[in-house]
Amino acid sequence: MAYYRSMGRLPRQRHTQLKNPDGGLFYEELMGEEGFSSDSSLLYHRGLPSAIENAERWELGDSLATTANHPLLPRHLKLHDLFAQDGKTGADAVTGRRLVLGNGDVRISYVVADTVSPWYRNGIGDECVYLERGNASVETVFGSFELRQGDYLMVPRATTHRWLPRVEGDEGYAEPLRAYAIEGNSHITPPKRYLSRFGQLLEHAPYCERDLRGPQGPLLAEDVQAEVSESTRVYVKHRGDGPSGIVGTIYTYPYHPLDVVGWDGCLYPYVFNVEDFMPITGKVHQPPPVHQVFEGTNFVICNFVPRKVDYHPDSIPVPYYHSNVDSDEIMFYVDGDYEARKGSGIGKGSISLHPGGHAHGPQPGAYENSVGVHEFDELAVMVDTFRPMELGEGGRATDDGAYAWSWVGGKRS
Repeated sequence: MAYYRSMGRLPRQRHTQLKNPDGGLFYEELMGEEGFSSDSSLLYHRGLPSAIENAERWELGDSLATTANHPLLPRHLKLHDLFAQDGKTGADAVTGRRLVLGNGDVRISYVVADTVSPWYRNGIGDECVYLERGNASVETVFGSFELRQGDYLMVPRATTHRWLPRVEGDEGYAEPLRAYAIEGNSHITPPKRYLSRFGQLLEHAPYCERDLRGPQGPLLAEDVQAEVSESTRVYVKHRGDGPSGIVGTIYTYPYHPLDVVGWDGCLYPYVFNVEDFMPITGKVHQPPPVHQVFEGTNFVICNFVPRKVDYHPDSIPVPYYHSNVDSDEIMFYVDGDYEARKGSGIGKGSISLHPGGHAHGPQPGAYENSVGVHEFDELAVMVDTFRPMELGEGGRATDDGAYAWSWVGGKRS
């Protein structure tokens, strides 16, 4: 989004000399989208951004392979079954991700992490990572973030970064880091209808620039007690002939990745916390687009937060039954008491998948029982995709096998 920031040392004019203390030059890098035709930032490096010492395969194996949802079924996936409940997993927030659902536009993964991740960048698309629980530091070439429960971290394509979970034993931190990663094959932005023609968030948007947290810094190698000349391995996810067209490479750089002395522009990672989302409500039940927070190519991201609900005297607050003829609906239940799903077995840490072509809505009794309810205490993250979602290994491992029949009280022979 076109929201300018700057940090650290910069020359007065772009594409001009910025001298280092020895009289040599820092190296300017343009990081830009759509081939010089969209948002960009200028970063000033100590070392040559293109210099690599080695390249090797990052073996992703079949971890990104998917299986079609066939026969077509609504599904309940229990993500908390994927990792040890005490959070002692030995996994990191990058290589430890387990693919739950995916298609050619977007992949949804889940991880419980207690280990520092390798340095990493996604060369395929932007990432939107939601923190279900826990805390973490994230170090990036743009600066650092301190993340807490409810944060969305937006990471632009090709941003080098790493995750450092706050784990039990760290002062003030007890819960494990539970992260819900949405990886696009495109850029992920605020919805266009929220933005002015110049890129400012408009008055009808449910959040504004004041709610966005940018990176803190500047952050250099010495700030994390590393040597400037330390060779560093960076894991890169990129296009290739692997499952879903994705493969990995590990580059070895002759210097530490935190070598940016300054940057400015409109392309950088940022954080938005779900508590700052201002829900839009109405006299009767509002459709899902009012809950939208971000969008990518062929998918949208929405959040459902605690809110007052419909005030028409004859309103039915839970959703009406609906057929998603153009989209699959993936709902991740984070907190609260989700009225429409009572009696289905769905709870915190669940995903419901309602595929296009299947009419769905509240569980039996929820429609009637919602009459007279004035507020909902629920927190969920929803992804709607406009191509069918397939099951990753994490989705196949956690399918309860029963949700499809919950509207009739169980499968019938």
